[in-house]
Amino acid sequence: MSPLLNQINGPDDLKKLPKEELPELAEEIRQYILEVVSANGGHLGAALGAVDLTVALHYQFTTPKDTIVWDVGHQVHAHKILTGRREAFKTFRLHGGLSGFSNKDESPHDPFTTGHGGASLSTSLGISVGRRILASAAADEEGAGKVIAVIGDASLVSGMAFEALNHAGHLKENLIVILNDNEMSISRTVGALSKSFNKFLSSPLYNHLRQDIVSGLKKIPRVGHRVAAEAKKIDEGIKHLFVPGLLFEEMGFRYFGPLDGHHIPGLLQILENVARIKGPILLHVVTQKGKGYKIAEGDPARWHASTPFCVETGQVKKTSTARTYTQVFGETAVALASEDSGVVAITAAMCEGTGLVRFSEKFPDRFFDVGIAEEHGVAFAAGLAKAGAKPLVAIYSTFLQRAHDQIIHDVALQNLPVVFCLDRAGLVGEDGPTHHGVFDLAYLRKVPGMTVLAPRDGRELERMMRYAASHADGPIAVRYPRGAVAEEGESVLVKVAPAPIEQGKAEILREGDDAAILAVGSMVYPAYEAAELLEKEGISAAVVNARFVKPLDKETLLRLAKKVPLMLTLEEGTLLGGFGGAVLEFLENTSGISLPKIKTIGIPDRFIEHGKREILLDSLGMSPEKIKEEVVALSRHAVAARAAT
Repeated sequence: MSPLLNQINGPDDLKKLPKEELPELAEEIRQYILEVVSANGGHLGAALGAVDLTVALHYQFTTPKDTIVWDVGHQVHAHKILTGRREAFKTFRLHGGLSGFSNKDESPHDPFTTGHGGASLSTSLGISVGRRILASAAADEEGAGKVIAVIGDASLVSGMAFEALNHAGHLKENLIVILNDNEMSISRTVGALSKSFNKFLSSPLYNHLRQDIVSGLKKIPRVGHRVAAEAKKIDEGIKHLFVPGLLFEEMGFRYFGPLDGHHIPGLLQILENVARIKGPILLHVVTQKGKGYKIAEGDPARWHASTPFCVETGQVKKTSTARTYTQVFGETAVALASEDSGVVAITAAMCEGTGLVRFSEKFPDRFFDVGIAEEHGVAFAAGLAKAGAKPLVAIYSTFLQRAHDQIIHDVALQNLPVVFCLDRAGLVGEDGPTHHGVFDLAYLRKVPGMTVLAPRDGRELERMMRYAASHADGPIAVRYPRGAVAEEGESVLVKVAPAPIEQGKAEILREGDDAAILAVGSMVYPAYEAAELLEKEGISAAVVNARFVKPLDKETLLRLAKKVPLMLTLEEGTLLGGFGGAVLEFLENTSGISLPKIKTIGIPDRFIEHGKREILLDSLGMSPEKIKEEVVALSRHAVAARAAT
């Protein structure tokens, strides 16, 4: 462990260091982050860029009395290290170890478990107002503590962030917002003049003098308020020659910046000054993604996050030549756009993540990245569809949750043929509960007029995308998992080519008399492998690739319900309101048949921790071996029950 970092077991230890040693500590923290992320994988660029800012924040403020809310939370590595988790940071993103994001269950220094952008300003404002109300009731204004929100430039464009800015400015609440701008280079204004000017603007002398002058002017009979208003205009006019913060000032914030986010002494001076100022403050801090790691500095997009890699070369430690579902989607989207000039693609700050880079290059006029603004993206797609275009809305399953109202109100209610392409559906592994895409089947299935599909492999995804693009009767969603396509494995199901897609029709992969396993999407291959294991146990199990979660293949369901004594449903999604629930609802409401024993297997009613997907699936009883064991146990129980009667 590095000499200075070895002394830090909590924020109090940080404050014991002389200020002149803080830059050296920041470099040691960067090296430690590189060491751990290169071994475990995870977000990197923004985390390295935020180290100096994090050191300055914890040196000036005292958490958890003062509260720091990190937007998204993928830049909190240094925060974790400085708040008593230095040793535990070695377990970063490992199953049972530290989360890759802020996590309320890990530490009192993390007020929220976060993973989605744009929420920090609203939650921070709520904390500030709540504390003020309680402190006022207890006559303890000093005990409320400061509230600081750290938000990136990408998250700031989300509608929710602007709603919070507007509200905070209206309330005149004591809130410090730090805009961590890591997309632009340090501008010309981050020079000696700007540093001196911001230092002066934030100083107690200037702010007392400013307030005294305004108060004095207002006391002038009859013309005082008008003179004060004109003086304020002159003050702002001079200020904005140096400071590009007019928008924030107009929303009621005092703006300071741009500030060099890697100059710790300057940050400490500004933080010390603004901590004394009442009302909403916005500090515009410019940082560099990948700071301190030249390879990441040169390619910030590539190093936003990474699998384990070699620090010296930047080469990933494990390379895979397997095609991914994301690649299949991207290639199919390009093919569809080549065949039809009406096909357009929309994503929300995830062009590379959703596989649309080639589409954006080949069809720049038909590609739209709306930023972290999923609500706008879906409503925008509704307008495109209304005009006759064919929009493909490619958004991670977990992020599409944010546009739930627009899916219902702007798309489904209008019966518009928008195609929702949900990447990262199901368990996504080490990113954990904020990113697991396990709710989409439930939140889409209940929407009137919505068609919901899930492919068993990459070949079927291509067929489903073509089917969806030709679907004209209302909205349609195709959800698919992260990672390599299933046909890259060794299952004998690889030899079985997907049948053509027919509306509401399932695919029978094998027949059986003792049980029927109805699987959706990513669970079809495990279901088939489980059936092969069951055959060795003397149990004949049918396997059905459901394909459609809505509408259900009711004909196939009825046939199997009358034939087998045991049915299992398998889905990599929440059981509440999911595919299994749909099957139960249908069969329970069908009269004239004797129902078999039905078991639903999927994600239980809780948030699932982070860890390798294979580990998580096995722990939830969703691996082929665990599925086999469940069927064997249920079959023995059914036989015993029959014998008893």
